[in-house]
Amino acid sequence: MGRVVANLMGTNAVVLAELRGVVENFGVGPQRRKNPKRAGELSEAAFLLKAQSEGFRVAHPWGDSERYDFILDSGARLWRVQLKSTSVLHTRGYEVQPTYSVYERACGRSKAGYTADEIDALVVHIRPRDVWYAIPVEALGAAKNLRFYPDIECKCARWERYREAWELLRGL
Repeated sequence: MGRVVANLMGTNAVVLAELRGVVENFGVGPQRRKNPKRAGELSEAAFLLKAQSEGFRVAHPWGDSERYDFILDSGARLWRVQLKSTSVLHTRGYEVQPTYSVYERACGRSKAGYTADEIDALVVHIRPRDVWYAIPVEALGAAKNLRFYPDIECKCARWERYREAWELLRGL
């Protein structure tokens, strides 16, 4: 695997030039329930590779306190990107919720939708098909559930125009 050595603020850093693959321990030992956190981590790794291959520079904020997962540098601007992924097929479509959990003392746990004050784009990864949707936050409106149909033509495929729409994040 190729390596790039860079000097970042006086500290030498090694950057892996490519990601060749990720291995899961499927079919070995007792069968366990799939871990959604692990699946999200795998999609994050895949996103790093995909965004780099699309010509973006990528930053990953320290910790997980922000509403966004990544910062994409298109050269023209910086984009705050929230990544969602799914592998669950439900009535011929894949679903994700463009929401996050909030806790309020008065009413307990609830969900809130992302706003333009928090993110600039939602990127959705359909893991079984390795298909990506790049959706500007303004297009989400008040949607609480997004359905994607990468395998079939569907008259209700509202989000299909955002499939592999990386040019929207380049400002083209």
